[in-house]
Order: sequence, then C-alpha cells, then structure tokens
Amino acid sequence: MFDVLVYLYETYYRPDACPDSEALVKKLSAVGFEEEEISKALGWLTDLAETTNEFSMLHPQQTSFTSGFRIYVDREYDLLGTAAIGFIQFLESAKVINALQREIVIERAMAAAEIQLSLDKLKVIVLMVLWSQGKEPDGLMFDELFLDDDEEQTRQPH
Repeated sequence: MFDVLVYLYETYYRPDACPDSEALVKKLSAVGFEEEEISKALGWLTDLAETTNEFSMLHPQQTSFTSGFRIYVDREYDLLGTAAIGFIQFLESAKVINALQREIVIERAMAAAEIQLSLDKLKVIVLMVLWSQGKEPDGLMFDELFLDDDEEQTRQPH
C-alpha cells in the first residue's frame, strides 16, 4: 500500500491531477502494482478524504496552531512508538502540520493496519495528508520527510 501512495505522490502534483478511479487502477496495474495493494491504497485515500472532512467539520476552530499538549493512548503509543511520536511533535512545533493535521495523521496511521508503524511509513502518511490538502512542505522539511534512517545516521555529528 505504501509503495502505491509514494508513487501517487511522486507522479501527481495534486490529488485532483489524478485520473478517475477506474483509469487510475488501470494505470497502477500497468505500472506493476498488485490489485490488492492498489485497492488498499485507494481505500485508504478515500478514507483520508472522509476523515479530513469529518475532522474539519467537527473542529473548525482547530485549523490554526495550538499550544496544547497531546496525550497518546496506549494503543496509539504501541503502534507509533517513541520515534514516530517525537517526529509528529517535531513537525507540529516546526509548524509543518497543525493540531488538526496531527490528528488526521494519527487516525490514518491507526487505520494502516500495521502492528507497529515504522517511521518511514509515518513520513509517507504525513506527506499524503499534506498532499491531499494541497499543501507541500518547504524544501528542508521535504528532505526530512524523505530522509531514510541510513542517511540520517551519516549526517549526524559524532
């Protein structure tokens, strides 16, 4: 599923640039993605749109940044882990995402049906949430979102 999401992000500048569902499925199949992965990814994206609409309607005042503190329940903590939660807090403090987007990221991470979500997969989720809203992180944040663990270790001073 995550490979399909990355492909969509890299191929289509905005979600509205994607062809209709039927044509998109054909294109993704032609590129070599399995039907099950395509179905999961497109279902996940549909649910992302519904979640975004639902959260926006329920919490219209949350579109700006807040200084509140988010407490993670055990299930969220177990799925995300310390590194991912720290990364989410970093993105929020750097004003890459706001409180509403944070909640959408967490909800979509929980919906990914993984036992424990890797930091790389969380980064894909963040990118897809921003992409679905027509927002793009600045260059430095984009590099941070696509930096893998090996590259991160080599750039850290010792």
